[in-house]
Amino acid sequence: MTNMTLAVPEDLKEAMDRHKEVRWSEIARQAMWEHARKLELMDKLLAKSRLTEKDAEELGHKIKHGIARRHGLVK
Repeated sequence: MTNMTLAVPEDLKEAMDRHKEVRWSEIARQAMWEHARKLELMDKLLAKSRLTEKDAEELGHKIKHGIARRHGLVK
């Protein structure tokens, strides 16, 4: 297994120090696996997509604008 060093903010380190019973490396490993699985799923879903990055950005903008309009934030 490969070792990795992480930098964490001081307040997080203090919270972790208050709970020495927790295996923080295992928590980090599980979180990284979960994120990696999500990325793999996204890669599989997008593998056959014909949308360009520009298309995806335009679609995202339209969705955000529609949500903002529905909530009365823009007209």
